[in-house]
Parts: sequence; C-alpha cells; structure tokens
Amino acid sequence: MPASFDDIEIGQVVSLGACAVDPAALSAFCGSFTPGWDTERGAPDAMLYALWAKLDAVAGTEWPQTKRLGVDALRWMRNPPAGELLRGRMTIMAKDPVGEGKGIVIAQHDLLDEAGRLVFSCLTRSVFSR
Repeated sequence: MPASFDDIEIGQVVSLGACAVDPAALSAFCGSFTPGWDTERGAPDAMLYALWAKLDAVAGTEWPQTKRLGVDALRWMRNPPAGELLRGRMTIMAKDPVGEGKGIVIAQHDLLDEAGRLVFSCLTRSVFSR
C-alpha cells in the first residue's frame, strides 16, 4: 500500500493476506456465537466477517489509514468448510481529498476461496492521511 492518500490509485488492488478456516476455531466460534450452527455447513457468516476483519486489521497497520467510517454492502456468497484457505484483497474504487491533510477512500474488500470463488465482500469508506 502506498505511503499516503495521494499515492493511492483508483483500480489498485491490495492483498490483505490469507488465513484458513481453522477447524478448532470454527468449533469454538460456533459454540460461542452461533449456537445450533452445524460446523459441517462450513464457516457461518459471522465468522467470515470476523476473518475478514482480522485480515483487514493486520494489513491496515502499515497503511496511512486513520479511521474507518463505514462498512456497507456486505455480501455472503458461500460458507467455506473447515481447512479452506481464504485470500483477502482490497480494490480501490474511488477517492476524494478532504482538505490538505486527509482524504476519503472507498474500497471493495473480497474474501476468495482456494478456487478463486467469492466467499464474502463489502464496501468500506476510510480516512487516509495525505
């Protein structure tokens, strides 16, 4: 990711990294947060959101992002099974400078499975420093 808002390009794709649907974590998550969910159905929607949020948070530590304003248009396409490797990516859709010190970036975030199929996606609006 570029060092400042002004270096970010519309259409730019940034890797968020990868993570697996850990079988033990799936079982623990379902027991705590989705009672009645059969783990044979794969990772529940709430866990997919949590996995994306983790990838986003870790990747974002190296970005000039100062605040997340919103997460919208959440879509869940499938529930990957335990052991599935998920890959995250962010695509810059738009950006708008706001004064001399910051700008707003609108991005689409996707989680893809091992076959490259969409598992989860959302749109974000964030403040980046200039």
